[in-house]
Amino acid sequence: MTQTRTRARQPVQAFAAVVGAVFLVVGILGFIPGITSDYDQLTFGGHHSMAMLFGVFSVSVLHNLVHLVFGIAGLVLARGPGGARGYLVLGGFVYILVCVYGIVIDIHSGMNFLPVNGADNWLHFGLGIGMIVLGIAGTAVQRTRES
Repeated sequence: MTQTRTRARQPVQAFAAVVGAVFLVVGILGFIPGITSDYDQLTFGGHHSMAMLFGVFSVSVLHNLVHLVFGIAGLVLARGPGGARGYLVLGGFVYILVCVYGIVIDIHSGMNFLPVNGADNWLHFGLGIGMIVLGIAGTAVQRTRES
């Protein structure tokens, strides 16, 4: 009889999978009329897209595609603890940079190519901090379990 040894999924992997799944769902929701208000004004990118996810967050086709790609990346990288940790921590820093970018640019200019608004900036900041905390905490929990 052969025993197969499977390695238990680490907390950081579960966190990355959940975050990735949420990004995937949000990316899909951005393409659904009704959940995205002013859907008829959805543009590929830029500040002219007046579509609003949940009536609050500025979205465009490009913005939705970024969420979809980021979600898929999270699910793929969640397969290993190192990839999951990197996804959460580095992805968190990326979202903090996107927040800073959104604060610095004039939201009515061509520089606002995603597009973003004040609500997006706060969400990006919270996501960034949350992802970094999950990446660090997930690793710490595993190290505590192993010691």
